[in-house]
Amino acid sequence: MFSQADTVSTKVWDRDRPQVYNYNNKFDIPLTSITAGITIFNFTQIYTKKATSQETILALDPEDVNRFDRRAAGNYNEKAKTTSDFFFNASIPLPLIVFAFDDAMREDYLRLTLLYLEAMSITGITYSTSQQLNDRLRPFTYNENLPIEERTKGGARNSFFSGHTSLVATSTFFLASTYDDYHPGSKNRWLFYAGAATATVLTGHFRMRAGQHFPTDVIVGGLVGTASGFLIPKLHKNKDFREKGLTVLPVSGDYHGLRLTYQF
Repeated sequence: MFSQADTVSTKVWDRDRPQVYNYNNKFDIPLTSITAGITIFNFTQIYTKKATSQETILALDPEDVNRFDRRAAGNYNEKAKTTSDFFFNASIPLPLIVFAFDDAMREDYLRLTLLYLEAMSITGITYSTSQQLNDRLRPFTYNENLPIEERTKGGARNSFFSGHTSLVATSTFFLASTYDDYHPGSKNRWLFYAGAATATVLTGHFRMRAGQHFPTDVIVGGLVGTASGFLIPKLHKNKDFREKGLTVLPVSGDYHGLRLTYQF
């Protein structure tokens, strides 16, 4: 679909063998750069939000929270927060480590890294834009045992949706998806998917226990991250490696858009 001129030219990719993934300079590099740039700008805004007034915080009532999310209102646990940070910090570099040690994937390390950055930037812009548009108070703001200074701080208005959960899902499902594409006959690929699901669920669980997010926050975060991590590799998959069925791929050249094909 993409011309040779549109493909990044590096020694790593100059091979006679077909590539598992297409990468288009004219489409993917601007997409990653723009989404990453907007994400960085959004972060400067969401972490400098104004503090909530004491009157608003003191008037909070868990009964005003919808029934599904109410169970998390008032949660606060530092150990759970530390545990969720561990999953986050361990998951983000994990794909890059596996790419380096897997014989098949190591040959396409640069291409996989660029696709990974694209997936993370798409999740990042979705998450940070949501935080920009929403001022949902975190569950711990309902905890009357916490100092009022903690409950009123600007960062307490960044509940929807969960960035930790979404980024862990993106990282782990991207790894599972790419491993599956490079090792389609391996039984180990299901371990990667199971690991991705487990890491995502546990991260969301500990974010709720920590009082950082409500259930709906982590559910939405998990869905967004899973979609980005799983679909970005699939949308770039070379037709020579694609399975039968519906395929959606980005198109850039005389026109820009998406191409839908069905292989019988």
